[in-house]
Amino acid sequence: MIELEKGSKKLLNAWAFYDWANSVYTLTIASSIFPIFYSALFLSEIKTVSAFGLEFKSTALITFVTAFTFLVVSFISPLLSGIADYVGNKKNFLKFFCYVGSAGCIGLYWFNLEQIHLSLLFYFMGLIGYWGSLVFYNSYLPDIAFPEQQDSISAKGFSLGYIGSVILLIVNLVMVMSQADGESKMQMMRYSFITVGIWWALFSQYSFYFLPKGASTGHKVTKAVVFNGFKELRLVWQDLQKNLRLKRYLYAFFVFSMAVQTIMLVAVYFGEEEIAWGSDSSKTTGLIVSILVIQLVAVLGATLTSKASAKFGNIKTLIYINGIWMGLCFYAYFMETPIQFYIAAAVVGLIMGGIQSLARSTYSKFLPETEDTTSYFSFYDVAEKIGIVIGMVIFATIDQITGTMRNAILFLFIFFLMGIILLFKMPKTE
Repeated sequence: MIELEKGSKKLLNAWAFYDWANSVYTLTIASSIFPIFYSALFLSEIKTVSAFGLEFKSTALITFVTAFTFLVVSFISPLLSGIADYVGNKKNFLKFFCYVGSAGCIGLYWFNLEQIHLSLLFYFMGLIGYWGSLVFYNSYLPDIAFPEQQDSISAKGFSLGYIGSVILLIVNLVMVMSQADGESKMQMMRYSFITVGIWWALFSQYSFYFLPKGASTGHKVTKAVVFNGFKELRLVWQDLQKNLRLKRYLYAFFVFSMAVQTIMLVAVYFGEEEIAWGSDSSKTTGLIVSILVIQLVAVLGATLTSKASAKFGNIKTLIYINGIWMGLCFYAYFMETPIQFYIAAAVVGLIMGGIQSLARSTYSKFLPETEDTTSYFSFYDVAEKIGIVIGMVIFATIDQITGTMRNAILFLFIFFLMGIILLFKMPKTE
């Protein structure tokens, strides 16, 4: 391994390149081909499935499983970050979750309703691998970049992720659409899950080669060390009481991230169920094209958001973006046609990458002077995951009870409004 200096171009690029490696999961598995594949497994108009001794609406089941996964991640990430800090090797944890996620993606090849519990386990592995690795990936940002570099390299990471994931999605799209019958299309979708797992594990090697391992302490892991992560979270919370700006930003982030991540995770399921596509073939093509639109526009969105934050400031820019998200919830409630869905996709793409990269770099900027960045980013990630759990459970419950996702997505308007109010209450200086 080559030790590179903090702020060096090669180190920054190596860090950002992990987005290129892992973003194929969010696009193909979380956002496009897997939701289409999953929905296609249900042939009847009434899309229900039996699992865990209960009868679920198909979209509600996958949303509940997703929420459970985030609950697990929010619990284990403090444990792992505490261990990583103690033994001084966060890279090994990044690798572990990368490979678990990659294996989960490959396992989705065998996803079927007859073995729903094993199938959901593979889905769980992919999701926990992706989000678990982000705990350690995000915590590298203050270690490898100076404050003035963090906005731009964070945006570059997201942009690389969008570009890389679009390239693989186009390959997967060609695979799927080259087939004439539905059964062959489904088989190509299964193959696409394998390509995601291989891509993720393969391209992450570049990042693993250059990212610093951390100072090895040689300490053994004990019970006290395992629970040290929760102790560190408590210490971070105590420190937040002295840092009003960071504390209020985290409140705002918790609320608006809850809604953003929920929308991103259910968008394709919404499009599949609520939009009148005309035919199954048109639906498959339309949904994949809309995802491509989101990804291509997101590259522009992340760049424009970085420029806007430099001109207007991070908080004002986040307020504007939350306002757009708020309007989008109302628009989504009424949209019915493919054209309307494409318009929504373009708007989502423009603000999706921007709000994620800016939220991450804003938090990094507000951190106090500390070498313990992993604990602070662990706190950030736990806040995000618990928010997602709440958002997804609320969404799935409304979907299950009312029988439509429209009511659920309209409800998310409240979280964006609360986020804007909390951002307005932030002090300009500490």
